[in-house]
Amino acid sequence: MKKKHPLPPFNEETALEKVQMAEDAWNSRDPLKVSMAYSVDTEWRNRIDFIKGREEVQAFLANKWKKELDYKLKKELWGFRGNRIAVRFEYEYRNKQGEWFRAYGNENWQFDENGLMEKRFASINDLPIKESDRKL
Repeated sequence: MKKKHPLPPFNEETALEKVQMAEDAWNSRDPLKVSMAYSVDTEWRNRIDFIKGREEVQAFLANKWKKELDYKLKKELWGFRGNRIAVRFEYEYRNKQGEWFRAYGNENWQFDENGLMEKRFASINDLPIKESDRKL
């Protein structure tokens, strides 16, 4: 099994590193790259979607970034303990009609012993914004 460093249990430095790695991967908008941080049998709840496994993650993300154009994300460490990390985030995107949105949310992550995320639970809310109100 391939390891994805840093490994749990996390301290502040390694938790911050894990959050930054996730932010960088998601901002690449590359479903394959992002999915490699997750265990093969990862479980997600993303809004109303329940996703199981790396292949479903890839399909979900490919579809997401077809609809959420010019996606830009910022994550912030909220807390950590053992093999778990809590994150708050915001991201901005526009739809195909040119309307801009900012999404706010929280994620709870749980990692396996190889440093792969085995559970991701995300609660997300979207706010319509003007292009002139973009922050990211």
